[in-house]
Amino acid sequence: MSLNELTAEMLPALEAELQRVVARLNQPHTQAYHEMLTYHMGWSGEGAGPEATGKRVRPLLVLLSCQASGGNWLHAIPAAAAVELIHNFSLVHDDIQDNSDLRRGRPTVWKRWGMPQAINAGDGLFVLAHLALADLEGKFPPETILKVFRLFDETCLDLTRGQFLDIAYEQRADLSLEAYWPMVAGKTAALLAACCEIGAVLGGADETVQASYKSFGNYLGLAFQVQDDYLGIWGDSALTGKSAESDLATGKKSFPVLAGLAKGGAFARRWAEGPIRPEEVPALADRLAAEGVKLLTQETADQMTDLALAALRTADPQGEAGDALFELTQKLLGRQA
Repeated sequence: MSLNELTAEMLPALEAELQRVVARLNQPHTQAYHEMLTYHMGWSGEGAGPEATGKRVRPLLVLLSCQASGGNWLHAIPAAAAVELIHNFSLVHDDIQDNSDLRRGRPTVWKRWGMPQAINAGDGLFVLAHLALADLEGKFPPETILKVFRLFDETCLDLTRGQFLDIAYEQRADLSLEAYWPMVAGKTAALLAACCEIGAVLGGADETVQASYKSFGNYLGLAFQVQDDYLGIWGDSALTGKSAESDLATGKKSFPVLAGLAKGGAFARRWAEGPIRPEEVPALADRLAAEGVKLLTQETADQMTDLALAALRTADPQGEAGDALFELTQKLLGRQA
């Protein structure tokens, strides 16, 4: 089977599990609460459908890593649902903290229901993720489930560390490009690394192979974030579903911004003068490109992806799922949205 064929088999089972877990809130007095979550997950409201649900990359990594390391992906469905729910918890809170109006081309939860209820919606997704993970009971030995829970909670803490740094960096003017990596390691790479490691644990891989899967996910996450930063400045907003000007206009210390500041050229001088106005963004994006930052950003994403592929080869994933992991990595490198 190809990646598309495996995805077509795995995603319906994943969506059914996600909807089952979220339905815990579908009670007489909390139906509106349930609606907030089904809207954010892309199942309801105007614009609902595949574009609104996202690509479900993280749960696919769990399922493919499990299958490729000798396990049964169907047994890992609860863990796949858990990582997707925790990812969406982070997105709901991230949209509030970044004051983002759009997510996947639609108004964000806080924009529709207000910040207090959106915070509660994110908290609900966090709890539901843990309840989903508990459904591994009976499918794996208790010690395996305990290890997965520990990995999962350590990753949740890493997510908050990365988000703390992301927000804290907005107020700092003394950051070097080296400061970027601890932020994205927590904010993005930690969850992708956990997806692959959890999949390998559930697949029955030994600890050395588990470590290789974790390394693969880590570098894939770094590549994914650098590429996302690229799209945040030079991407087509019609494809990304969010404003391409936001990363410059909001003062986000993305890879291109920090690389541009390190150049000490015209971009750095303008940045030092104060906040970027939206109408300035196109010219500044062109300035960054002229200073070599656009090329550097893409080359760095490529380098991180090469490291991810090397780690994946070391893990030696087997069968069709193993082939699909290599295919997914190449697909993510060339993504446009």
